[in-house]
Amino acid sequence: TVNALNSNFPAAAENTGLWPEVKVAYISLLMNHLQAECAETFYNSVVCRVVHRDYYNNENIFWRPSISTEHLEGSSPSYRSYYPPADGLRRCLLQTVTGFGLANRFQNLRRDIRRLETALIEHRAKDWKQHPNYQIQVLGSLFFRSKAAYIVCRIINGDRTRPLVIPLLQDEERNIYVDTALLRRKDVTIVFSFSRAYFMVDMEVPSAYVTFLTSIMPGKSQVDLYAMLGLQKQAKTLFYREMLYHLSHSRDNFQIAPGVRGMVMLVFTLPSFQFVFKMIKDRFDPPKTSTREEVRQKYQLVKYHDRVGRLADTLEYSNVAISMDRIDPELLQELRDKAAGSIEEVGDNLVIKHIYIERRMEPLDQYLHQASAAKRRRAIRDFGQSIRDMVGANIFPGDMLKKNFGVTRNERVVFYDYDEICYITDCNFRKIPPARSYEDEISDTPWYSIGQNDVFPESFAPFFFTDYDDLTAFKKHHADLLDPEWWKAMKETLIAGRLIDVFPYPVKRRFSVRFGKS
Repeated sequence: TVNALNSNFPAAAENTGLWPEVKVAYISLLMNHLQAECAETFYNSVVCRVVHRDYYNNENIFWRPSISTEHLEGSSPSYRSYYPPADGLRRCLLQTVTGFGLANRFQNLRRDIRRLETALIEHRAKDWKQHPNYQIQVLGSLFFRSKAAYIVCRIINGDRTRPLVIPLLQDEERNIYVDTALLRRKDVTIVFSFSRAYFMVDMEVPSAYVTFLTSIMPGKSQVDLYAMLGLQKQAKTLFYREMLYHLSHSRDNFQIAPGVRGMVMLVFTLPSFQFVFKMIKDRFDPPKTSTREEVRQKYQLVKYHDRVGRLADTLEYSNVAISMDRIDPELLQELRDKAAGSIEEVGDNLVIKHIYIERRMEPLDQYLHQASAAKRRRAIRDFGQSIRDMVGANIFPGDMLKKNFGVTRNERVVFYDYDEICYITDCNFRKIPPARSYEDEISDTPWYSIGQNDVFPESFAPFFFTDYDDLTAFKKHHADLLDPEWWKAMKETLIAGRLIDVFPYPVKRRFSVRFGKS
């Protein structure tokens, strides 16, 4: 589209009086559009590539939506409703599970419906009673991710709305089975976490899906939900609007992020805003040897890989203008010294040519320093589990210092430093050779050769924990992460093409664990 505009209308970039008319004409085409918000985002993307940034203004692009998407529906309703008071709970659950016309057979449908019914009944509060409006509402399309398809529902009873998410999996014969029923809002929120891969969903009206999801996860923003539905461009548009709105209603300044400063990335924050801003430095601190392009490729790898709940999502922007009077002097000097190639001072604004934005988390090292003994043990255990989960997705984190991990509001450990990330299958896991002499043992340099992709798991321990009690707690659950043979076995499993299960919900919730073979 951009190339066609530049070719057929070469004066479009400079004819600024034309764009307000184009915008009005474009709005007229959106009146009955089922994805008007996405169409506006597309328009913005095109205009911002055709005209100079000096003309990114309210008249030329959509700074706010022009068309309401409330109560918008397509040719068929976005969700179906089933009524247990009339048809019985078991029949409604059967209709819920079988209403998608899946071609494959179910492994044992009667068993699965019985388990679903039991799970719903056992989850009810002690004072639960059925109201006349008791119903199960089911979104019309499945949510696909990795090896699972998710049925997304809400249960309405009286004035209460509860989530119900049903993961469907396949056995080795490709028979379908219900793996669990997620009824706790926290469990559902984790399935839709920013640290997981996007879903694939066939939607006629995305805004209707977002409205539905908001009702079962009120803590999730539209930014999060559009991103998880695979509409990341729309998520970026909404985030940028939210940031501008926040800036107009706040007075604090952007400042250097607290904690240990990065060797590759320059990180800053706006304390009143729950996100961090990351820029690639012009030059990396030793011993880092990556290039700018390699770092960008690593971030791109993470963006489109299965993040298994352990790799933070990022929003990537170009040419972001920030008012100079909102930038702390120390940060401004740091930007001039460390990232001069990525900024441009234009009048009263600082234009950042390229930036990543991530949700702010508490760094693991700081969290452990302040946590109670019980929370500390849980975080150490989850730190090891986060590494296992990444390995299961064929991801080797590279720089596994605690400062490169964060703790989410759900107290899950997530990795967010990507400049050394690579595939497990590209690594060469080795055992450290025996020292040849006492001098070798006390030497500052290794007595053995190290190839470019060599990894020595036995050397991880001091990087993980210097405190003896912390290391002991880690080894209690994850001693095999320090054994090169474990890593070799995982690599061979991945090379063989066998997918390792990493469930986005506690294993104890699985029906096979909860009910056994019943």
